[in-house]
Amino acid sequence: MAAPLPIAVLVSGAGTNLQALLDTVHTREAQIVAVASNVAGAPALERARSRSVPTAVFPASEHASREERDRALADWLLARGTRLVVLAGYMELLGDAFLSRFPRAVINVHPSLLPAFPGLRAVEQALAYGVKVFGVSVHFVDSGIDTGPVILQRAVELPDARSTDEVLDVLHPIEHELLARAVRLFAQGALETDAENPRRIAVSSPAG
Repeated sequence: MAAPLPIAVLVSGAGTNLQALLDTVHTREAQIVAVASNVAGAPALERARSRSVPTAVFPASEHASREERDRALADWLLARGTRLVVLAGYMELLGDAFLSRFPRAVINVHPSLLPAFPGLRAVEQALAYGVKVFGVSVHFVDSGIDTGPVILQRAVELPDARSTDEVLDVLHPIEHELLARAVRLFAQGALETDAENPRRIAVSSPAG
């Protein structure tokens, strides 16, 4: 059996997606070697500490620029052997100073069927638009806002949804499942870029 893939998770809030990874892939297909946040009091950090995962905080206010912060964050993650970075409710943009250190190795989970409703408050955007179908996307991160190639998606019909909480209650379990599956697939080397369309990510084998 292959050694677990060393991954890092970036968080800003409660950390339910982090918890899902700790409960599913951690010490199995992947090893969470670092958890970092831009928020010192993020509850997600305590979830990591309870499993003896190293944590650190990189607030923008303590760095001269976002680029400097990104470089410091990347240095810390690489020093711990990180090969995949997972954004799990991380509410900051990452620039080229960070992404260039982890080429095609940063993924994010987003509560919409991209390319619809990118950015913040995706569910609120969808509700305001009046959609009947919501969903979750896991995608590679590039320099745009939720514009990277999609890895996995799942749709769910909620024709009578009226509130953000109502939708998120349905989407959160899907987020947890798809994010863990994407990490497994990456660890297995099962994600391939279509030679004819670099935006298309093919899955070459099923998740374990």
